[in-house]
Amino acid sequence: MKKPVYLFSRIPHAEKGVNFFKRLYCRIFQGALKLALPLLPYKDPKIIEKITEVPAVLRSNGKTHALIVTDKTIYGLGLTQPLQNALKEAGVACSVYYGTVANPTTDNAEEALKIYKGEGCDCLIGFGGGSPMDCAKCVGALIARPKKSLGKMSGILKVRKAIPLLVAVPTTAGTGSETTLAAVVVDPVTHHKYAINDFPLIPSYAVLDESLTASLPKHIIATTGMDALTHAIEAYIGRGGNRGTRKDALEAIELIFENLEKSYGGDRAAAKAMLLASHKAGRAFSKAYVGYVHALAHPLGGKYNIAHGLANAVILPVVLREYGKAVHKKLWKIALFCGLVDKNASYEQGAAAVIGKIEAMNDAFGIGSTFHEIRRGDIEELASYAEKEANPLYPVPVLWGKEKLEAMYRKLRGENNDETK
Repeated sequence: MKKPVYLFSRIPHAEKGVNFFKRLYCRIFQGALKLALPLLPYKDPKIIEKITEVPAVLRSNGKTHALIVTDKTIYGLGLTQPLQNALKEAGVACSVYYGTVANPTTDNAEEALKIYKGEGCDCLIGFGGGSPMDCAKCVGALIARPKKSLGKMSGILKVRKAIPLLVAVPTTAGTGSETTLAAVVVDPVTHHKYAINDFPLIPSYAVLDESLTASLPKHIIATTGMDALTHAIEAYIGRGGNRGTRKDALEAIELIFENLEKSYGGDRAAAKAMLLASHKAGRAFSKAYVGYVHALAHPLGGKYNIAHGLANAVILPVVLREYGKAVHKKLWKIALFCGLVDKNASYEQGAAAVIGKIEAMNDAFGIGSTFHEIRRGDIEELASYAEKEANPLYPVPVLWGKEKLEAMYRKLRGENNDETK
């Protein structure tokens, strides 16, 4: 006799701090999204191998004037110049906005929008790490919905109209923003960091050209690579997604475990592999979503301007350990796929191998285990933002409430705190 198939799995007792009705609402919401996944209008961006191929793509789409959205570092290093030259040679006009900050603000998007409108642009190129790509997506959202502020579009499915053609050019192998429907932005007044999630924000094209990552500082290679690892692991261990997202996530994790340290050491073949890993991880989490690592990390970026990849790198092993038995089997599957253990290892041993690998990588990159920036008086506010972001959207292995998230921030602050369960 076949076992019955339940639409929603049983709610574990470990979800302390979240009342029954909130737990039920979250799991029903997440279950409905998972059931709807095959029907949702996700698209995978078309891949462009070299930056010099972009002008032909724009011309084939009838575009005549591109706005490149980037940051001062990328622009100062001259990384956009080959693209600018290629566009000029192809007869495609080009304007540049290079004011994007590390955690892009609504002001950045408004400034770039002013250039877009004032100079008659008809397409967008997000050029850089996740921040410029997110900023370009925000510009697109403002163009699509001119009567709505970015704050009014926070959450899910609030853009709902097509944005201008968007080409994403990642210069880091980590964010996966070239594949996702999310744009993360900071309100410069409240310092609240939030995400806008809608299908029109998925770029039409992604440029995976490893030559653009050649001049990256080593700490950026490390932290953005750990960002990609976080995307893949959270997508895999969560309750969302499907066979395709799990396949992308596992392949991304394996590529990162095999290539990130080599890329950090200057290996160009490994750098190319990391671009692919980041892309696969982005495809996975854009459909399966992330979890409490991201929910805890985003407020730290908004409040203290902590780089997102660094925040994820520090938080990832802490959250995985805190999930406990709820993730042991899936972490064992990761460990087995990546050759960290053999099939005779226990689930607990597999989980320990994955967490140990992450911590060893952090150590090799000089990444710490706590954040001295976190102020005790900010913890309640940080936890409120984290709880609001995660619940009910993120299909996490175990649901945590605000009290638990406060305890996690205390742990990340370095306090000796045993009340985290």
